[in-house]
Amino acid sequence: MAGKAATEELELIELGGGRGPRDAGFGRDDAGAPLVPQRIYFTGIWLALAAILMFFMGLTSSFVVRKGLSGDWVAFSFPRILWLNTTILLLSSVTIERARRALLRDEVAGFHRWWRITTALGLGFLAGQVVAWQELAAAGVYIASNPSSSFFYLLTAAHGIHLLGGLTALLWVGRRPAVAYVRATPLTAVTVSSIYWHFMDGLWVFLVLLLFLGR
Repeated sequence: MAGKAATEELELIELGGGRGPRDAGFGRDDAGAPLVPQRIYFTGIWLALAAILMFFMGLTSSFVVRKGLSGDWVAFSFPRILWLNTTILLLSSVTIERARRALLRDEVAGFHRWWRITTALGLGFLAGQVVAWQELAAAGVYIASNPSSSFFYLLTAAHGIHLLGGLTALLWVGRRPAVAYVRATPLTAVTVSSIYWHFMDGLWVFLVLLLFLGR
């Protein structure tokens, strides 16, 4: 019996379900099944980011080609709030990293504090994007006004939708402090969410520069 118990414990550790301070109560899911190996989650997130990158690179190529092949490209006034939105999003990368490091140090209260701040900044960014669209609409610049405005709405909306997915993950992880994260340990869920969030931040910096310089 002792040998069997030791074997089960080793299998649990191999699956990423060791019950250290960060993962207490997370060794098995609600049905008592072992946690999924961490490598599956990390492989999944990198494949998803690769697909997202290819999608946006396709849009970027269309942007460059469309601007170069036509004479109807009309510049419009760039909403100044986008610079504030960029600052907010970059700041959220700092706060989510602070949250992740707090969890590494087993500082649960600090983790939740920084995680909530990151979530609030994400919501603030999306609200700022809505304001930017409203400013353009008030100036008579709509999605069908010109190819340049069409790409602006398309690229910013596509990014906003993907960021909303990340924000959903932040809200979901933040509200589950003591139950299984879909068979993933807390640290794995937090790290995977952080990777996605940092990617969205970097992607936004690229897009805002593309739109500003290419408008």
